[in-house]
Amino acid sequence: MADLRNNFRRVSALIDNGESVNITKRGRVVARLVPAVDTPKKLVKPDIMARLKEVWGDRCFTAAEVKAMRDFELEGEDG
Repeated sequence: MADLRNNFRRVSALIDNGESVNITKRGRVVARLVPAVDTPKKLVKPDIMARLKEVWGDRCFTAAEVKAMRDFELEGEDG
């Protein structure tokens, strides 16, 4: 335990490298330090509304404009 206290950086480096470390007291193992299980990273969702505002600003399309754009896209899919 004294070694852990006095050399924590070295022990921490071992754990960071995936090794487990036994903690002994008077020659008897009293604990084991093991690397933490990787927890899944939190999924970062894109801010769609901010991206739309960045691209289009405050532009608001009419139904006719939307239909024209969609018709144009569909023409491209055929040929």
